[in-house]
Amino acid sequence: MVKGEPRPMTPESLRPINSVAQMRARARRVLPASVFDLADGAAEDEWTLRRNESAFDDITLLPKPLNGAATRDLSIALFGHKLSMPLLIGPTGLSGLFWPQGEQCAARAAEAAGTGFCLSHGSVCTLEDLAATGVSPRFMQVFIYKDRGFTRELAERAAAAGYDGLILTVDNQFPGNRERDLRNGFTIPPRLGPVQLAGMAIKLGWMWRMREALPRVGFGNYVRDGKAIDVKAREVRITDMLDPAMSWADVDDLRKIWKGPLILKGILHPDEGKAAIDHGVDAVIVSNHGGRQLDGASSSIEALPGVAAAVDGAIPVLVDGGIRRGVDVVRALILGASACLIARPQLFGLAVAGEAGVARILEIFRSEIDRVMGLCGVTKIADLGPDLLLRTPWR
Repeated sequence: MVKGEPRPMTPESLRPINSVAQMRARARRVLPASVFDLADGAAEDEWTLRRNESAFDDITLLPKPLNGAATRDLSIALFGHKLSMPLLIGPTGLSGLFWPQGEQCAARAAEAAGTGFCLSHGSVCTLEDLAATGVSPRFMQVFIYKDRGFTRELAERAAAAGYDGLILTVDNQFPGNRERDLRNGFTIPPRLGPVQLAGMAIKLGWMWRMREALPRVGFGNYVRDGKAIDVKAREVRITDMLDPAMSWADVDDLRKIWKGPLILKGILHPDEGKAAIDHGVDAVIVSNHGGRQLDGASSSIEALPGVAAAVDGAIPVLVDGGIRRGVDVVRALILGASACLIARPQLFGLAVAGEAGVARILEIFRSEIDRVMGLCGVTKIADLGPDLLLRTPWR
């Protein structure tokens, strides 16, 4: 152990961390500022990021404790899988920058908790590396690229590797203006110059853990025959591969290629939720990319009721963005969500203690969801209905 390196954390040593906020504070202490801001930051003034969290404060519950809830069942069924709770780990790029083999660590924690894991297109490991862990259920995120052949290639690789669903993220047709990253000189993929390395070196524990992995940090899925796709010496950013001309026709084309569950992520408008059904989509995720794309976009939870009403039970509606407590998950389910996804919270856990940190985050959420259900007098997820809601001023 090098001087200044924190002692390795065990599940028992993480017990004093009882909230996402505490885990975030710990992550801030152990991570270089530029890496912490990569997870914590968002676009421009970060209004949507803040609103994602603050909008939950407008949702007031009306518990029915006399219903009796001595035992609670948090399990749900999703795409033919039984999950232990209505919470999955959503796709987060460059997880391997927060902890060595970060994606594999998070996936193993998700499986141990009995829930699902979604791999980012921008993972450090390849989708095949993640599949080699055998973790299930696992889902793969893809984008629509100017090179439609690469979109097809990723989908075909995911099918060959046995992924249980494909998540097409649709709110990224332009790169978001993430000003924290600009101030820090952080690029995607990371360019580790003298200034960046100097800022990282003062976090000795992180630097020691990452000493072998750091030189190899990049986007593993964007490699063909050992060469980074279309990056070469010109260092063309992956965001330049995104296509503003993306349309429903591309969804139709992907639907023809991918035979398993197809999920659209980045839906806020009810019209697009309803249209997804007509285009053969199997589920939608109400999301604003964690506020990292369009600053000023609706919070996810405010958009959820409209999308859920438009879909009207035809397909599952999931939601992410701003979920920091188990009560937020319960609120989302009452407003029409089938399940929720988390992104930043699991990155904070990953940064603090790798697989054990993600496991602790999931344990915190499970405990809070269970407690909220008990206090509301609810024994199973299906009983979370609008009768438990006093008001939402914006609904």
